[in-house]
Amino acid sequence: MSTYTVRGSFPARDGPQQFEKEVEAPNENVAEERVYSDFGSQHNLKRTQITIEEVAA
Repeated sequence: MSTYTVRGSFPARDGPQQFEKEVEAPNENVAEERVYSDFGSQHNLKRTQITIEEVAA
């Protein structure tokens, strides 16, 4: 499995919060899904509230 760096943003109390997260996944699509899952559970966000701008290997 490769390590992917996922960058994006999500809404927070004081405006959009930028994030950069490293995820181990077999491909870019799975890396995106893991970020949606992690941020959804940690920050109680829906997928439509999370904006992924870049996925890099």
